Amino acid sequence: MKMNIIKLTVLAGVFASYTSCSVQNNTVKTTPAKNTSKPNNPVKPKDPVTTVKPVTPVPPADENFRTVLPEVKREFRGAWIASVANINWPSRNNLTVDQQKAEAISMLDMLKDNNFNAAIFQIRPSADALYTSNIEPWSYFLTGQTGTAPYPNYDPLQFWIEEAHKRGLELHVWLNPYRAHHTNGGAVNSLSMVNKLSDIVVRLKNGMYWFDPANPKTQGHVSNVVKDIVKRYDIDAIHFDDYFYPYATYNRGADFPDNATWNEYLRNGGTLSRADWRRDNVNKFVERIYKEIHAEKDYVKFGISPFGIWKPGYPAGIVGSSQYDELYADAKLWLNKGWVDYFSPQLYWPIDAQGQGFEALLNWWKSENTMNRHLWPGLNTVEIKVSDRPTEIKNQIQISRQVLKNDAGEIHWSIAGLTKNANMLPTLKNGPYSEKALVPKTPWIKAVPLQTPTLFTADNGSFVQASWSAKNIGNVFQWILFTQYDGVWETEILTLDNLSRDIPKSKGGRKLNAVAIKAVDRLGNESDYMARKIK
Repeated sequence: MKMNIIKLTVLAGVFASYTSCSVQNNTVKTTPAKNTSKPNNPVKPKDPVTTVKPVTPVPPADENFRTVLPEVKREFRGAWIASVANINWPSRNNLTVDQQKAEAISMLDMLKDNNFNAAIFQIRPSADALYTSNIEPWSYFLTGQTGTAPYPNYDPLQFWIEEAHKRGLELHVWLNPYRAHHTNGGAVNSLSMVNKLSDIVVRLKNGMYWFDPANPKTQGHVSNVVKDIVKRYDIDAIHFDDYFYPYATYNRGADFPDNATWNEYLRNGGTLSRADWRRDNVNKFVERIYKEIHAEKDYVKFGISPFGIWKPGYPAGIVGSSQYDELYADAKLWLNKGWVDYFSPQLYWPIDAQGQGFEALLNWWKSENTMNRHLWPGLNTVEIKVSDRPTEIKNQIQISRQVLKNDAGEIHWSIAGLTKNANMLPTLKNGPYSEKALVPKTPWIKAVPLQTPTLFTADNGSFVQASWSAKNIGNVFQWILFTQYDGVWETEILTLDNLSRDIPKSKGGRKLNAVAIKAVDRLGNESDYMARKIK
């Protein structure tokens, strides 16, 4: 909104009551309420101007001011919540709906209370669904039988999304792209994708069933699953783990049974080696999923948590399994190409591990992060092989911060690791997670800038009653409340439903000088602020 009349009498308070314009300048000018007329064609008023008393008490406009607010801490703090084999949630496949919900709320409350900001929730462990789907059947791990809906019926994913967002937590949905049936997943029945898509599924020697990654029908099916989830649910990210082609032990050392698609490739003139052809299948799939997610909803992130070692010898001295040669996962390429928004290599070894040093591997992955995507390592919080797990995990977080600087973060495997060891949460809460943090910004994803929220303050005796709102509140995920006592700013990250606060005028002998508010969107971007002096 532009004001063309420059020389108007300033009447404090009225303009703030009747406009939602953002405060952007050091001086906020106000205009009296009056009949509207064109600036260059004055019209004589025929009737007296009626003065309308403001409904909301607003302090004098000269209390709005510009200042320098402190930076808010940023760090990604997530935890994996596994549904496969009922590892984390639900704890059993015969819980009632109320018991399932109670377990979920307990986990989310624990994350919120200990200053985490994300949950990575497994909703598709093996071509099944812990959500309402017309593409794949209800999960055995949810109800005890593949294809059987929960009773009374509800949508677990929708429940998790709503409850996570209420607590200011991101909800990332974790899918296993190629596993068609897990050995702990009960009997294969007529509703299982093993039978419905039998032409693209193979059976491994350990009893698992796997989609053939080379089959175009496999890629199309998984693509449809992902697009369906992104389109219908208000999620924050899609997440893949480390399972692409299966680990060799799953087939007892035998080669993956893909002769049909390999021979078809050769008949059509293919020239790649079999290993390169398999890697190419996965590479094209990863690129496709990344692009399709952002075509549907640009703000939904795509994350992958590959095995922590790309190849032995990278960096020098590293030994162990090779995802490049065993899983046919060229994870380095995906990071080099920027086909992810965040990358969480599973660095599940101790800091001083011989052959798999935590810091050496993290530094190597950082050196490969040529597109500057988020790099947040996965930590083996539940069973890392050390005598003092809480101290080890705390030290790994500190190393990650030193290596990653302003884009630090980590994901804990798994949420059980936070609770099974009595000292883990206290060590984190009293140490690296002593204060809440916003997720790091994702600058390569363009977002519509948030408008400046409007801040109102009113004297309430020994408190100042502060309240705020925003025109585009549908784009707001959180608020940052700033309070200044004796010239020193303090910050607090608040959930979306917090729209007011009674702020003490004095605290610890210090006097309240000012209050400010910012809005934060779901990608961690901050709005401009509105600040008011307190007299």
